[in-house]
Amino acid sequence: MRKMITALVAGGALVVTAFPAHAAPMDPVLALKAKLTPGHGVRFTEKAVLSDDKEEWEVQSRKGAFQFDKRGVAASDVTITTIDSERQRAIGVDKTTYVSGSMLDGRLPEGKTWLKTRGGGLFGFYGQIINPAEPKTLAALIKGGTPGKSTVTGTITFKELERVSPWFAASTPSSWHDGTKVSYTLTLTSAGLVSGVRSSYTATGVVGRGDVEGRTITVDSRYTKWGGKVSIKAPDPRTVTSEPLS
Repeated sequence: MRKMITALVAGGALVVTAFPAHAAPMDPVLALKAKLTPGHGVRFTEKAVLSDDKEEWEVQSRKGAFQFDKRGVAASDVTITTIDSERQRAIGVDKTTYVSGSMLDGRLPEGKTWLKTRGGGLFGFYGQIINPAEPKTLAALIKGGTPGKSTVTGTITFKELERVSPWFAASTPSSWHDGTKVSYTLTLTSAGLVSGVRSSYTATGVVGRGDVEGRTITVDSRYTKWGGKVSIKAPDPRTVTSEPLS
């Protein structure tokens, strides 16, 4: 701690008084690690916009939560609402994702409402590809970014992101062009925690969606209640199927 020294003469003695300096901003990675307690997590909301050189339009919104273990994200529960007001839900536990919602209506065996799939990361095309609840991911973004008063801005490629982020590595976009550059802005609280992530990139090498190729995907996410209690469990096995869709 820096010291401000005040010299006072009292009976010939020198009295030294220490005053705390203004607190420096908390290291975001240390701030995150301090919240990584099993049974706790963080909640988020987000909106995704697709754009080209002529127009832009909102394609989906999401809300959900991440549950922590001591290393980072142990589970996720995300509700997705598309521009057509279709709703989907994805629960990720370990390396398994359970999917439910309108896109599966009439396509599952009778009595089943959840489809079990491999992969425990990002679900869908338009979700936030940057996960600030992963310590290695956050460290890479901080290291490669430029700090502002309460922000960090920078760029990172898909290839670089995949090296540090299990969330991104399990996503659909991770199979696209690995040289894709992602511009990002992290917004930080005074405690060093991430309160917002804005990411933007032009999709190239898109598999199975020609309408997305060459367009820019921008996602704004907001994070709240860091360290609050979160409990995410896999759906009731009686409602789950891993059979091929009919």
